[in-house]
Amino acid sequence: MRIYMDEVINAVCYHMADRKDVPPTSVEAQLSWDEELGFTAEVWIQGRSQYLVEANLLEAVEQYMYKHYNRRVFRSQIKLGLDDEIWADIED
Repeated sequence: MRIYMDEVINAVCYHMADRKDVPPTSVEAQLSWDEELGFTAEVWIQGRSQYLVEANLLEAVEQYMYKHYNRRVFRSQIKLGLDDEIWADIED
């Protein structure tokens, strides 16, 4: 199964909303890829920004898959990739 950039962003927003106890609509996220840092995201919540590393993104996708698709997946089953946009492949 592959989820595309919009869903990966949703995963990050829902995950951070749960962690910070705010509604998901108050979270903004921007994904990026850097040669040195790999996959990262900058997240804005109530006017404050925070950077997430790839491990945080994998955790967000893991939780999103469980809560929205009722599928228990582990980080080792998730692979982030980049073509024109960032996506996540989830192995069965």
